[in-house]
Amino acid sequence: MAELKARMRADLTTAMKARDSVRTGVLRMALAAVGTEEVAGATARELSDDEVVRVLTREVRKRREAAEAFQGAGRAEQASAELAEADLISAYLPKQLDEAELTAIVDKAVAAVAEQTGAQPGQRQMGLVMKAVNAEVAGRAEGARVAALVKARLA
Repeated sequence: MAELKARMRADLTTAMKARDSVRTGVLRMALAAVGTEEVAGATARELSDDEVVRVLTREVRKRREAAEAFQGAGRAEQASAELAEADLISAYLPKQLDEAELTAIVDKAVAAVAEQTGAQPGQRQMGLVMKAVNAEVAGRAEGARVAALVKARLA
């Protein structure tokens, strides 16, 4: 079993014993999402820690989007509940990169791609740069944030 999934299950047991209904509910939903991903496809399989991180990142993004929708509809109480759930799930994700760290990674990838192709960096190399950056970032930065930074650097 993936180490992250095992830690979530242990935390679920602890939350249930402590009668922490919010934490119990959030962990159950997150584990259900992981379980659904495990049985999706032709055959059931055990997810690796990286795949579990991807599922949890998707769950956090869903909750943040729901919070924005609730906030836009004037339902602050539901929005804060969704944000609290997102924060609980985020505790299981790797530390997010700050702007300076991400910029350094992008700059290094742009230089490497320019050296590799021998061409002036431009929008045509966006796919190559994104591939290099995503390999190094691996769940520590949101994809849209990475894409925006890469696009700005290549412009």
